[in-house]
Amino acid sequence: LLFLSVISCEKEIISNKLVEASCGQCQFNMKGKGCGLAIRIDNNSYYVEGTDIDDHGDAHADDGFCEAIKKVKVSGKIVDGRFVASLFKIEQE
Repeated sequence: LLFLSVISCEKEIISNKLVEASCGQCQFNMKGKGCGLAIRIDNNSYYVEGTDIDDHGDAHADDGFCEAIKKVKVSGKIVDGRFVASLFKIEQE
């Protein structure tokens, strides 16, 4: 039973939640080896798996993820400190 409790704590399910997204290193001051897509949920930042920063246009354009923080709708789960996305949709401004 304790083993099952530990496993369930490792994965947090997120469903259709509006969050902030940007470059983890450029905008969220996360450690990394270059620009990487990240989301911020409740003041916690997570690098994203399942979609890449370059899948959403030029990250270094004036409105790109390295220059701006955007609102996105996401679904997925947090696993081992990373967000594994099953949905990542930029909301219209």
